Amino acid sequence: MNKKKFLLCDLGIAAFGLALDQITKLLVRQNLETGKGVSLIDGWLEFYHHENTGASWGMLKGQTLFFIFIALIVSIAVSFLLLRVPAQKKYLPIHIAGSLIFAGALGNTVDRIAKGSVTDFISFVIIHFPIFNVADILIVCATFWMAIMIIFVYKDADLEFLDLGRSKKTRKKQDTENGDKE
Repeated sequence: MNKKKFLLCDLGIAAFGLALDQITKLLVRQNLETGKGVSLIDGWLEFYHHENTGASWGMLKGQTLFFIFIALIVSIAVSFLLLRVPAQKKYLPIHIAGSLIFAGALGNTVDRIAKGSVTDFISFVIIHFPIFNVADILIVCATFWMAIMIIFVYKDADLEFLDLGRSKKTRKKQDTENGDKE
């Protein structure tokens, strides 16, 4: 598969993740009043509508511009990563994880820009864990998955594409030698 096809797949995965996040948040806003919940598994799990102007555990409440800036930085970094990852099957996990992180960051940013808060609704009542949403799940799970892959699966040579000192010409030559075509 060539680089353009990989990037189209990356965009498709990100679009699916963003759509899933935004649809679930819309359903919650339409069906649950803010501050109200519905039990899914009594005493364990509920959907509870919360509008969060901060981060986890309510930290940095009202810092919308700060969170938009952080999401922008994350989105640029992930986009840069996805553009540099070789178009090879062995790098598919990085492509998928990067796309999901991008989707999650964009999902919460859309909320912050449109409403000034993020709609959270998944609540593990049993452990009093912070209320979260699909975007949060995408970010956390994909980041964890990517870290595991980088630490335990890929060798240093597999990650040479991250070397910022390599010129575009050198990368293109190495990608061509590895079977990638622009």
